[in-house]
Amino acid sequence: MTRPQQIMIIDDDADDRIFFQEAINNISPVIETHVCDSGIQAIAMFQENKIPAPDYIFLDFNMPLMNGRECLIELKKILQHQLTNIVILSTSDMKEDMEDAMRLGAKLFLTKPNTFQELCTMLKGVLEGRWHKIFSNSTGTEK
Repeated sequence: MTRPQQIMIIDDDADDRIFFQEAINNISPVIETHVCDSGIQAIAMFQENKIPAPDYIFLDFNMPLMNGRECLIELKKILQHQLTNIVILSTSDMKEDMEDAMRLGAKLFLTKPNTFQELCTMLKGVLEGRWHKIFSNSTGTEK
């Protein structure tokens, strides 16, 4: 039997973390979700080997203490030989943020949707490996 998908969400906003977890449970109750309220907490969990490398990390870009860029750089160092897909999920839709994230090693940059249903649809697409299509729709460019 294959292990369930492992996902980590790193977001300083408690409501966003709750919505994300509810959306994941809506998509598939067997997906294991690890939640961190800061990049610092997430980095510590990996450094202390508290969790295995997840299949996906959904990372907020705008956080206090350690922002998404800084966290992404550290995650890439720690997970360098892992197959973890790091997805930026941010309120930002600025082209510069998207370009920065991709240059730093993110697989995808998504702007947080306005509704729970849109979040479910977006996450389902990513988890089913349709993120190339989502990416081209969200930015207008194919990667």
